[in-house]
Amino acid sequence: MESEKEQCKVEYTHLGKSGLKVSNICLGTMTFGKLEESPMAIFACPTQADEEKAHGIMDRFVELGGNFIDTANMYCSGRSEHIIGTWLKKKSRDNVVVATKCRFSMSTDPNDQGLSRRHIIKCCEDSLERLQTNYIDLYQTHMWDDATPIEETLRTLDDLVRCGKIRYLGVSNLLGWQTQKVVDYSKFMGLTGFISMQQQYSLLVRHPELEEFQVCKNEGLGVLPWSPLRSGMLTGKYKRDEKMDPKSGRLAYDFEKNSQASYWTKYAKDTYWDIMEVVEKVAKTNGKTAAQVALKWLLQKDVVSSVIIGATSIKQLEENMSVGSGWSISKEDMETLDEASKPESASSYPYEMSRLGNISRVNKFIPKPAVANLV
Repeated sequence: MESEKEQCKVEYTHLGKSGLKVSNICLGTMTFGKLEESPMAIFACPTQADEEKAHGIMDRFVELGGNFIDTANMYCSGRSEHIIGTWLKKKSRDNVVVATKCRFSMSTDPNDQGLSRRHIIKCCEDSLERLQTNYIDLYQTHMWDDATPIEETLRTLDDLVRCGKIRYLGVSNLLGWQTQKVVDYSKFMGLTGFISMQQQYSLLVRHPELEEFQVCKNEGLGVLPWSPLRSGMLTGKYKRDEKMDPKSGRLAYDFEKNSQASYWTKYAKDTYWDIMEVVEKVAKTNGKTAAQVALKWLLQKDVVSSVIIGATSIKQLEENMSVGSGWSISKEDMETLDEASKPESASSYPYEMSRLGNISRVNKFIPKPAVANLV
């Protein structure tokens, strides 16, 4: 029988500039909770895991060294948090870093949305109850709120940290200027700072490198990529000009229901297939799957603290967690993947002008902008 050390499939990294250490693989739980249990839930599909299966996935995740679990109050209308809560009651709470989020509506109440003081406090208290815990390790704003002053949002979050309900703060799905504003206002107001940014990031979605991740590097926020396989598009299971099977995964189901078909329409073009050819070539060279290469590429980006993976089976979890330690993609292969997936806007104004104008401007004590590595 493997020892605990031999079983460990992850490494531990600091979450941003904080003292908190998390596994470099984070278990995302948007797939926890059956569709029929929460018929009003968005981002849910028939392949969701029920409570028993979800508990088994979390058990195996911890056995393999994982200590970081991410959820949100809106996932399956709160069912995801509830499932994690019943699991936590059987475990040592202090050994798990639990992250959740607030921002989106949970009911038809006009005040049950956004980042107002009232809504944040209610969301936090409701999440604590569902999670069956008295504190949340990482509390993240799920998106910017145009209707609430940032001062109100930041002051409320700081109050929740000071009263012990929250340990650390993070943001998600922000633009570059919004991220910088959150950081600056927190500093100027003398409030608790933010340590992480959860953002969509993959070989198919690299635009955050141009703005948001430059803020993260300069301000010490660790990036938590979500949808690292772009709803399965980077696994290699989809083929050019091949009709998707609506039973084969989340993307196919969304396409069949015409709810998120835009993902497929947007990315399933020649550029996507060209990227996949490179990914599969690198995978073959390294004796890995396309999914493992796509995940490892993210882990080798210095701005990333932990990659969020979803799983609806133990087998899927184990395969994806195997990228956490034990091997790496060569510098040459990383450069090949970078070049193949480079976003077109990296060569447009003002990014190209900024890069060219700063080629000779180097100071080893100042972090090099991420955009400089794109072109």
